[in-house]
Amino acid sequence: MQKTALLFAGQGAQHVGMGKELAETFSTASAIFEQANAALGYDLASICFNGPDSDLTKTENAQPGIFLASWVAFQLLRTNVPSFQFQAAAGLSLGEFTALAAAGVMSFEHGLGVVRERGRFMQEACEMSQGSMAAIIGLDEPITREVCLEAGVELANLNCPGQIVISGAREKIDRACELAKTRGAKRALPLSVAGAYHSQLMASAQPKLRAALAEIPLHSPALPVISNVTAQPHGAAAEISARLVEQVTSSVRWEESIRFLLADGFTRFIELGPGTALTGFMKRIDKNAQVMNIADTGTLEATAKTLLASSA
Repeated sequence: MQKTALLFAGQGAQHVGMGKELAETFSTASAIFEQANAALGYDLASICFNGPDSDLTKTENAQPGIFLASWVAFQLLRTNVPSFQFQAAAGLSLGEFTALAAAGVMSFEHGLGVVRERGRFMQEACEMSQGSMAAIIGLDEPITREVCLEAGVELANLNCPGQIVISGAREKIDRACELAKTRGAKRALPLSVAGAYHSQLMASAQPKLRAALAEIPLHSPALPVISNVTAQPHGAAAEISARLVEQVTSSVRWEESIRFLLADGFTRFIELGPGTALTGFMKRIDKNAQVMNIADTGTLEATAKTLLASSA
């Protein structure tokens, strides 16, 4: 049997209109958006569908919005391919919460609520600091680590070969970009983000997130979910909570996480949610892996057709 892992999108994948076509086409999707609005007490669906972009990109809206759109894609996969089974899940940063919900660790409503709170806590941390991030293209990890050490910034995302994201104080990020170019980086691009995610500048969000997680029931996962912090499967519920809090200031070890799954025999990956960033990373990590995605009706139909054909 071919082993399949689900991959869930992270912050930055959001765009105005995400999920709208699915909600207009499928009553299941429309009902989930309505359920989310009722659970949160405000119209998140309208922000996802209609924007404005300035509202959607706020961390406190982007994070639950991506969680919601990704969950809709997951549920539509299950209803359109009733025989579908998956054997592991992973998610980039906030996508890890969606992966955990898919594995039964937390309910949809609890996951949505805690992700909304996580976004708010991280937004508050952004406003307390002058942080920034940058993508370093074409530089190996050891040299990038040296650049970070010299500039006083941190590795935020180890996404795929040749793409690493760094995080820290804005003036130090500018310095790191210049250093990276002198060390041979093809590009060093400051990112348009609210703050220094996955760095110590986010530390003020951690006790608040720990308290929020303590308020919701967490269960052991029904199948392996890969931790961003360890690049290994999560353990029991208490450990999951600790790793999710740690994740706020830790590096996202995405390439390592995917390589763990590949080494464990996974050959098929399905990206769920807006954007195709994770598909792009996968092509850089292992171009032989089969990758599909679900973000709209076209990609849902194409993925469902492929899955149904392979199970026939």
